[in-house]
Amino acid sequence: MQTPNGSRPPAGADPVSRRGALRLLAATAAAAGLPETAHAAGPGPGTDAATSTDTVPGAKTGTESGTESGPATASGPGGRPAPPRVEALLARLTLTEKVSLLHGAPDPRPLGQAGHVPGVPRLGIPPLRLADGPAGVRVTARATALPAPVLLAAAFDPGLARRYGRVIGREGRALGQDVLLSPMVNLIRTPYAGRNFETFAEDPLLSADLVAAEIEGVQGEGLIATVKHFALNNQEKDRETIDVRVDERTLHEVYLRAFEAAVAAGTGAVMAAYNKVAGTHAGENADLLTGVLRERWGFDGLVMSDWSATHSTAPALAAGLDLEMPDGTHYGDPLVRAVTDGTVPEAHVDRAVRRVLTVMDRFGLLDPAPPARPARDAAAGAAVAREVAEAGATLLRNAHGTLPLAPGRRVAVIGPTGARPLVGGGGSAHVVPDRAARPLDAIGARAAEVTYALGEDVYGKPLPADALHPALDTGERHVPAGRTWTYDGTLTVPEDDEWTFVLHYSAEPTGRPEVRLGAENLFPLAPGYTEYFAGGLVTAAPDGLAVRRRTLRLTAGRHRLRITAPGGGSGQTFRLRRITGATRAADVAEAVRAARAADDVVLFAYEDATEGQDRTTLALPGNQDRLIEAVARANPRTTVVLNTSSAVTMPWLAATGAVLQMHYPGQEGAAATAAVLYGACDPGGRLTQTYPAADDRHPVAGDPLRYPGVAGTEEYGEGVHTGHRWYDARGVRPLFPFGHGLSYTSFVFTRLRARPVGDGGLDVSFTVRNTGRRDGVTVPQVYVGPSPDLTLDQPVRVLAGYRRLALRAGERRRVTVRVAARTLSSWDARRHAWVPGTGRRTVWLGASSGDLRLRTSAEAAGSA
Repeated sequence: MQTPNGSRPPAGADPVSRRGALRLLAATAAAAGLPETAHAAGPGPGTDAATSTDTVPGAKTGTESGTESGPATASGPGGRPAPPRVEALLARLTLTEKVSLLHGAPDPRPLGQAGHVPGVPRLGIPPLRLADGPAGVRVTARATALPAPVLLAAAFDPGLARRYGRVIGREGRALGQDVLLSPMVNLIRTPYAGRNFETFAEDPLLSADLVAAEIEGVQGEGLIATVKHFALNNQEKDRETIDVRVDERTLHEVYLRAFEAAVAAGTGAVMAAYNKVAGTHAGENADLLTGVLRERWGFDGLVMSDWSATHSTAPALAAGLDLEMPDGTHYGDPLVRAVTDGTVPEAHVDRAVRRVLTVMDRFGLLDPAPPARPARDAAAGAAVAREVAEAGATLLRNAHGTLPLAPGRRVAVIGPTGARPLVGGGGSAHVVPDRAARPLDAIGARAAEVTYALGEDVYGKPLPADALHPALDTGERHVPAGRTWTYDGTLTVPEDDEWTFVLHYSAEPTGRPEVRLGAENLFPLAPGYTEYFAGGLVTAAPDGLAVRRRTLRLTAGRHRLRITAPGGGSGQTFRLRRITGATRAADVAEAVRAARAADDVVLFAYEDATEGQDRTTLALPGNQDRLIEAVARANPRTTVVLNTSSAVTMPWLAATGAVLQMHYPGQEGAAATAAVLYGACDPGGRLTQTYPAADDRHPVAGDPLRYPGVAGTEEYGEGVHTGHRWYDARGVRPLFPFGHGLSYTSFVFTRLRARPVGDGGLDVSFTVRNTGRRDGVTVPQVYVGPSPDLTLDQPVRVLAGYRRLALRAGERRRVTVRVAARTLSSWDARRHAWVPGTGRRTVWLGASSGDLRLRTSAEAAGSA
């Protein structure tokens, strides 16, 4: 790509126009009150020190001044000429037809997918169907429920990510979909974020590698991938209103790196985020959508809004938002009127339509005979689902040889997800699986004898009949269609206690039973989409009824209880249940008895995450911490299997024999979990996020301005010291470090060497030997220290490379890991460009960020 005067940019500089491209970035730091990032000691090789004059911090963007941001010419995305077929279609479209291609609308033949964009039948332009799919295609039909992306990422294997993407790509096409609303690549910045399970990691390099590979897999099957959410959507709390402020350097080095990799991999679409960035909603932020995405990176696809995240017509369209979803609130009739009255140039509409059609043309959707849709291959999908679950299984602790379990022993399985599999998270990630076996059965097939104890009640027990007056059976009640059933009585509580009321119901949310205790409505409708973003376990009963719960502290005595249950148009079934201190104690006592009678215990613990809400603590929900403590005291050969979205605290850790992190393992999770527990395969996963020791010992702890924000504003004040980098910089000891994971065998690393290569990177070579008696998997990780030639505030060390290795017992292998020049470079906020990190760089090799075993150094020549 050339600069406007036709000359090529200097080596090492970003080959794009800086016209407005980084005004956002300078304004972000200024608005946040953050100090400007320090600059390099002197001009780096191949860079122009004068480029800092090209951008005026705080200057108005094109949108702010009412002008367009970027030319509205007949060129296609990325500045290249649009395909002739696209231009021919554009010339024949009426204004109304053009606008119809820029927003969603109801689907006359829906399959429960997230969105639909009507085509133009008279011109042969087909509709687009858009489906969620971070862990499989989310429609009402059955699909392969893959493990959550965070479990995929734990394998540290881009090749596996590519196969994962191919499964989703084939199934999306087979199920009639055209666009996948995935992958998500927002970093794990806070352990509380409700969608941490939908993304990959806290580390930008690992995330970049995996998102690029998955996109290649998805699009290799002909499905258009959508990388999301661009940008800085790193939490669910206040996600639609929070204004995120981050310094320019951190934005580029940390939070944009994986998005840039997705663009380089050819992603067809980008989804703009809900949140604001430096005071402007991401969906109408010209400097993000045009300056960075298109001008700096050369993105050649379409940009869509997140659902109902469009806030304007003219500003959003001018900024580079091409497609409003899921409807035409701003891009429907208002856009037609705006063009008609001259508020919006029709050239802006043409530009957006051209982008949509160009992506459709690239994937063959405008061909006279579009690519045939394949049939689903459920068996192949299941095989990949199991492979991913086994590869990502992460063994956190294994004391006294607790694992692998020996066959022929008595095993007690405890916990709700032992008997009801937790396949995936809630919200956009929900998939209707082909099947999902119970871990209890998979373990029972290998054990001599297996017993089961609930341990932690998720769905509650009926209210005691003798506690209600007049008498009422709350086990199950059916209300006929067109009728309303009511109850007005009293509930007598024998002693002060915490009660969790659990409502099971079959009606739509607007018609669900109203339950009042005293004057309080226990189950009001949640605001907005939160009502519909249900978790993967606790918000649906085993028989399919929806579940809601409410916890209250009740005093001993009588409480008025009123229930109103409408039958609606088709009738309603509901149950009212409870969980109390007394029922919890009984469940724990039962579990302890089962543990004492067994040789080994496998205790399944859960945390049920969903889109739309963040967690409020790192502790396991409910009574689970107390349950694990009691069971581990009764039987020290207790293995805790974690089905959690993200990091959890473990006050019971020292009392357990083993801890296995399986996250949300997909439809083949039972078989994969049993295979790892019994040693049929090595636990091959490594943590892609640091596990804090406590709620007050992580990068955003104790500072509400960092999370969740103050008065609608949030500052990423930790800067480039994110994730494991923060723990290194602060000297804080985590519960488990980034990259941690144990094997059933042992490995040694020797002969570490590092040497510069011609492109400015490093080749890091070392030998790995399996010193145990079993075949196994290891993931050696390369970390690199700061450049002595840059005066920037650099991390203590960054992840610079890794390699997943499967070695036979006694096998030795020589490995070389290439460290890219970009990984050795830093973003200079004064120059608005990458600068090479030259000089002698320290290189470490380790089994995790906290287990660095070898050290050397090499001279980095540098090339950004």
